Amino acid sequence: MTERNQDWQARKSAAIPNGIGIACDFYASRALNAELWDVEGRRYIDFAAGIAVANTGHCHPRIIEAVRAQLDAFTHTAFQVAPYGSYVALAERINRLAPGDHPKKTAFFTTGAEALENAVKIARAATGRTGVIAFSGAFHGRTFMGMALTGKVAPYKQDFGPLPAEVYHIPFPNPLDGITTQDSLRALDLLFKADIAPGRVAAIVIEPVQGEGGFNVAPPELLQALRERCDAHGILLIVDEVQTGFARTGKMFAIEHSGVIPDLITMAKSLAGGMPLSGVCGRADLMDAAPRGSLGGTYAGNPLSIAAALAVLDVIEAEHLNTRAEALGRRLREALAGFAHPRMAEIRGLGAMVAAEFRHADGRPDPDTAARIQRRALEHGLVLLTCGAYGQVIRFLFPLTIPDGLLEEGLAILQQAMAD
Repeated sequence: MTERNQDWQARKSAAIPNGIGIACDFYASRALNAELWDVEGRRYIDFAAGIAVANTGHCHPRIIEAVRAQLDAFTHTAFQVAPYGSYVALAERINRLAPGDHPKKTAFFTTGAEALENAVKIARAATGRTGVIAFSGAFHGRTFMGMALTGKVAPYKQDFGPLPAEVYHIPFPNPLDGITTQDSLRALDLLFKADIAPGRVAAIVIEPVQGEGGFNVAPPELLQALRERCDAHGILLIVDEVQTGFARTGKMFAIEHSGVIPDLITMAKSLAGGMPLSGVCGRADLMDAAPRGSLGGTYAGNPLSIAAALAVLDVIEAEHLNTRAEALGRRLREALAGFAHPRMAEIRGLGAMVAAEFRHADGRPDPDTAARIQRRALEHGLVLLTCGAYGQVIRFLFPLTIPDGLLEEGLAILQQAMAD
């Protein structure tokens, strides 16, 4: 019997809750590098990469080979029960790659939200404090602490309260909304005066480039000022690299663009090329603050995912994906500027983590235009994602391994969708 997308849609509606939002109206059958095929055989160019998970492309042969070899050995022992050397080897590589010359340690988990939860646990254990500060527009996950840290209500926090206490938000710089770095820093200083003394704050959490928030780039001067305030008050700086990590911005980690050294880094998504794996890397003394048995999880650091991650790091190095990201980002920016859409208010990002924001002539966010472009692109075989507080931003996350010809084909579809 021939499979049809509409049949799967009907079955999905009957079997899966509405709370799981789905961007595409087709059902994937297979994928290779930057292409997807649905169950009816139609081909799509993938400018989403599973929400920045497939930086190394779908089904990269070196990653498939590594996972297959591990599959033949064993699939699970629970690292806390019967450990395996690959976990240690990956931690050693991450410790070397993460910014800073200080001694580091890394623990592995399963999801980005889980990494953020554990980073907060580690920060609280290391400082003896409880307060955590995050930013408006941030996205840090769908768990309760992740929701509390996230700076967007709908759909992430709506109807799910009460959320964990002692989580505070300050504005993230946004030139289109007239919010400067100094505005953010004044809000932080006022927070210290009005809501929580700095001596009670365990950590400040920030994305070097906001993901769900709209690919807003944290100005280097903001990151440097946060580092200074954290040092002055004994606060830890946690950098969320879940979406920005592993060559997406032209660096292994986006924080490297600023020269700022964080205390803790969270990572996930492209770390394991599609396999579920996340991690927290940080100063060794901080990572050792949590008591024995307090970190981990049944599936944390699954051996299949660890094998995939080791292969991902090999691919990034062998195929020079940091350099490739810079070249792809330049080409994308050039193309977007050439399209000259009248509602396109800004093109921004780092490396190949690029977005276009759409606004009305009076400056109001224009989610309708972004949604129309996304819909028309999908009709023509191009998968795009939106983001931003109002859904007014289109973000581009194609695999860094995308061939030049396929990139140009996707850009031609994008131009057509914008013209439509």
